[in-house]
Amino acid sequence: MKEITSTAVNPTIKKLLSYVTLEEKVNEEYKKYTCLPSRKLYSIEVNGETVSCMGVEFLNSKEVSIKHIAVLPRERGKGIGSSMISFFCETYDIHSIFAETDKEAVNFYSKFGFQITSLGEKYPGVKRFLCEFKVK
Repeated sequence: MKEITSTAVNPTIKKLLSYVTLEEKVNEEYKKYTCLPSRKLYSIEVNGETVSCMGVEFLNSKEVSIKHIAVLPRERGKGIGSSMISFFCETYDIHSIFAETDKEAVNFYSKFGFQITSLGEKYPGVKRFLCEFKVK
C-alpha cells in the first residue's frame, strides 16, 4: 500500500473516489487529501494497475476515520479492502477506526469486526451507520 501525495489528480484514483462520493465532490475530496495534514490517501496496485484507494482522517493521535474506501468492481470480494484496513492497523499506533457508511457497505465492515450502530435516516430516505473497530 502506498501513500498518494501528488497534487496532480490521478485519473484512476478519481474514478475510484467517484464510486464512494458524489461526482461533483471528487476533486474537492482529493484536494483535502493532498492539502490537509490530518488526511491521508493510500492506494494498492495489482500488476502495476491501481485497483483500490482508502482515504482516512486522523481525528487525533489514536483515532482515525475512514472517509473513503473503494475497490474497482472487478477486484471486489478478493480481500483488498480488508487488507488496506489491516495494513493501516499494523502501520499506525491507533486505538480506534471509525467509518460512517450506508446499508450497502455495512456487511463489509461487519465481517472485518467493526461494531455497527444505526444512525437512522440521516438524509431523507437514506439510512446511515456508524462502524467502529477497536484496534487495541
